[in-house]
Amino acid sequence: MGSIVTLVGNPRSGSRTLTVAVAAAEAALGSAGDVVDLAGLAPHLFAPQPVAAVEVALDLVKDADVLVVASPTYKGTYTGLLKAFLDRLPPQALAGKYALPLLVMGGAQHALAVEVHFRPLLVELGAIVPTPGLAVLESQIADLDAVLKPWAERLAGQLPARV
Repeated sequence: MGSIVTLVGNPRSGSRTLTVAVAAAEAALGSAGDVVDLAGLAPHLFAPQPVAAVEVALDLVKDADVLVVASPTYKGTYTGLLKAFLDRLPPQALAGKYALPLLVMGGAQHALAVEVHFRPLLVELGAIVPTPGLAVLESQIADLDAVLKPWAERLAGQLPARV
């Protein structure tokens, strides 16, 4: 099995997005792998000098074979926190890596944001995004298995066997 990283772009520590992301990674990949919760790194992303914790997180992401990248939906797309972190990656940093985008949202009107806004960001960084991204409504969190099981089954045929 290749290395897995679950990257969470919610500015709140211990968020529902983190809960959903870990559950999604476990459902689809059998493990959440290393979890990078950007809430703790937020104060350091714009520091004038490199911060070791941010550099470690960037290295984990660059070295992963599979990424589960999750964000709450803010203003119809992913968070600025997640974007600020991903902007620190060099061009094509995710080339040859699989990325599974996931958005947690309050209303179904944002369901297309995962495909329209989030997928292109990951593809721009070179990632292979093998399945439609996962849109999870906050109201579905109580019965998350009902959402994750069909998504994981659909995903199973789209990832290489080593994953």
